Amino acid sequence: MSLSIDAAHRVAVVLVEALPYIRRFRGQTIVVKYGGNAMVDAQLKHSFARDIVLMKLVGMNPVVVHGGGPQIGELLGRLGIQSRFVDGQRVTDAATMDVVEMVLGGLVNKDIVNLINSHGGRAVGITGKDAAAIRARKLSLRHAGDDASLPDEIIDLGHVGEVEVIDTALLDLLSGRDFIPVVAPIGVGADGATYNINADTVAGKLAAALKAEKLMLLTNTAGVLDGSGKLIPRMDAATAQALIADGTIHGGMLPKINCALDAVAGGVGAAHILDGRVEHAVLLEVFTDSGVGTLIAGALDGIWPAS
Repeated sequence: MSLSIDAAHRVAVVLVEALPYIRRFRGQTIVVKYGGNAMVDAQLKHSFARDIVLMKLVGMNPVVVHGGGPQIGELLGRLGIQSRFVDGQRVTDAATMDVVEMVLGGLVNKDIVNLINSHGGRAVGITGKDAAAIRARKLSLRHAGDDASLPDEIIDLGHVGEVEVIDTALLDLLSGRDFIPVVAPIGVGADGATYNINADTVAGKLAAALKAEKLMLLTNTAGVLDGSGKLIPRMDAATAQALIADGTIHGGMLPKINCALDAVAGGVGAAHILDGRVEHAVLLEVFTDSGVGTLIAGALDGIWPAS
C-alpha cells in the first residue's frame, strides 16, 4: 500500500534526522544490555531484533549482552531448587549454576540469536567461557558485624563472579566478519570454574574493553528521574555523582548508574539508560535528537553530531 504525501514526508524527515547519526556512528561499536520487558513482551522482542539488525546494516557494530533472571527463577522453581538472594545477588551453588548456565547459555541466548536471525541478521551466541573471553574471579560480599569489635562477615555466594579481565579477540573476529555477537554473562575462572556475573556489569566491562562508542542499558523505567519524578534526559558524570550523593539516585537505579559511570570512566563515549518498554527504543536513542531515556557522559560537549 502506497504512503500518502504527508506520511511519506514524515518518513523523509525521520531519515534526514537520522543521517548525521548514521554518519557519525558508522564503524563504531555499540554494546546493548537486553533485559526487562523488552525481553519478554512479544512485540518488543521483535522491535528490539529489528533495531539491532538495522544498526548492523547501516554499518554499526552492535554487541548484545543479555540477562535472564526471571527465566532462571522459573526453571529453578520447576526443578524444586529454592532461590536465595543476598543484597540482590542470587546465591549460586553447583546445582543452581548448572541451571544458570543451561538457561543463559542455552535457552535464552539461542532464543535471542534466532530472533535476530529471523529478521535478517547474522547473530552468533556465545558465553564468556568461549575462548575464555570473560575471565572471572569469585565474588564475596562483605558485611560489617553488629559489634564493632568483631571482624566483618564474609558471605559466600557460591558461583557468583566478577569480571577480572576481558579478551576481545573472539568478539572482534565476529564483528569484523559482519556477525552480531550475543553474549551470555557467564565467566570462567583461572581454575576453570564457571561463574554467574551480573549482566549490567558484563555489558559495562565489555563496552570499555571494546572501546565502544555507546553502552545502552534497557530497563523497565523511563530513565533517571529527578526529585520530582521528572526524567533527566542527559547528565555529565559530575551531575550523576552529585545525585547519588544527595540520594536522588538510589535503590535499583544505583547499580545501573554506577555501571554507566564505570563504562564512561573506562573510555566509552556515552552510556544510556533506556526505557525498554518503548517500541524501537534503541533506534530512537541512536538516531534521533530527543532519545527515550537518560544519557550519561563524562562531559556533554561534543557528543551530538552537527546537523
